Amino acid sequence: MTVGFSGEVAEYYAKYRRGYPPPVIEALREAFALDADDVVLDLGCGTGQLALPLASRVRSVIGMDPEPDMLRLAGETAAGQGVRNVTWVLGADRDVPAVGALVGQKSLAMTVIGQALHWMRHEELFRALVPLFRAGGGTAVVANGAPLWLQDCAWSRALRACLEDHFGTRLEATCGTSAPDRRRYAEALRAAGFTEVRETVIDYSAELSFDELIGGVYSAIPADELPKPDDRLAFAERIRRSLPPGPYLESVQVCVLVGRVT
Repeated sequence: MTVGFSGEVAEYYAKYRRGYPPPVIEALREAFALDADDVVLDLGCGTGQLALPLASRVRSVIGMDPEPDMLRLAGETAAGQGVRNVTWVLGADRDVPAVGALVGQKSLAMTVIGQALHWMRHEELFRALVPLFRAGGGTAVVANGAPLWLQDCAWSRALRACLEDHFGTRLEATCGTSAPDRRRYAEALRAAGFTEVRETVIDYSAELSFDELIGGVYSAIPADELPKPDDRLAFAERIRRSLPPGPYLESVQVCVLVGRVT
């Protein structure tokens, strides 16, 4: 997993990155029959967008991320919400075997990976995870909608053009949200030994203010490429001028891909 979402980027991530609507959390609970005795690993947990809502449905959650600032903010949010059954651990996909040594074999009910698998060596990861699950447990890969600049609407196309001009590069990476990405992950789950591999799709719409939109953009820019504080106002104003008037309606398709072990 690549580390680069530190400092102010992590702050923007905590404040502006999309959360997950309740039907997504319920789909995860149902997929693995989660209950109050279960332990869940949220791999690439970021600032806790999945770990925190899952915590009320299980005994404990391990939130693992390679970025210390993400974990710090996740811990602050958990404390503010009174959530005490999440353990925040510094680590990445390569550290999964160490998790197995810590919690024991066949001890996890679920590993959930939300919009982070594109940073990982997913084939190796899936194989490493298999021995860690209890019967009926497994892995869930959650794609939380296309990036803001890759949506099929006028404001998103305008945003993409402005960002491509600013950074001098094509913005084509789907961050694991495209149909080919999900098919590739499904095939890798089967190859690793997971069964009952299936996908649940949850659609919803949301309106974004300009501040929410630009905050979402900042949350996705690696720290070394984020516009400097003195340049940020001009950067935001350039984007504002390139867009139609807000608010900005986005149609979000959340895809929950799961594979179970027997």
